Amino acid sequence: MSTDPDTILLEAEEAMSKAVEYLKSEMRGIRTGRASTSLVDYIKVDYYGSPTDLKALAAISIPEPSQILIKPFDATSLGAIRTAIESSDLGLNPNVEDKTIRINVPTLSQDRRKTLVAQAKKHGEEQKIVVRNTRRDANKHADSLAKQAGTHHSEDDIKTLKEEIQDLVKKYEGQIQELMDAKAKEVMEV
Repeated sequence: MSTDPDTILLEAEEAMSKAVEYLKSEMRGIRTGRASTSLVDYIKVDYYGSPTDLKALAAISIPEPSQILIKPFDATSLGAIRTAIESSDLGLNPNVEDKTIRINVPTLSQDRRKTLVAQAKKHGEEQKIVVRNTRRDANKHADSLAKQAGTHHSEDDIKTLKEEIQDLVKKYEGQIQELMDAKAKEVMEV
């Protein structure tokens, strides 16, 4: 971290923002009761020896609310795609039909829904910890400004900086909580 208040604040906000973005990507992978392309978009398929996102290898659509249809651009990748879906921890059963894969998304049991909500909360809490650790580090850098040779930062400047850091924590923890609540609501919807 740098040695002026603006940079400390900027770097703290960048780190907190990354935590929220990471959480968004984690939440996309958590199943809900409805079929969604985001459920399978990022499944890694072993395509000629390199792990590739499914969405880069196939057209993915939702022909019915409880069904996902996958049309590979390259028909030879059908087996690899099926294997990747089966080995993902989504509990989906792909059916190969001609040159497509059809997945019937089963409705979730109440217990499974509760498990998924707990998983979403766990991801959210992990990112809240990232935000709080960022605050701790930024506050350490703020404290070190007082001891810095050559420049002078008043106690008021440092106090203001710490308040601004705390405002960032509130902002990003709020965003994380909103993501957690929205995902929980989505999973519990029947």
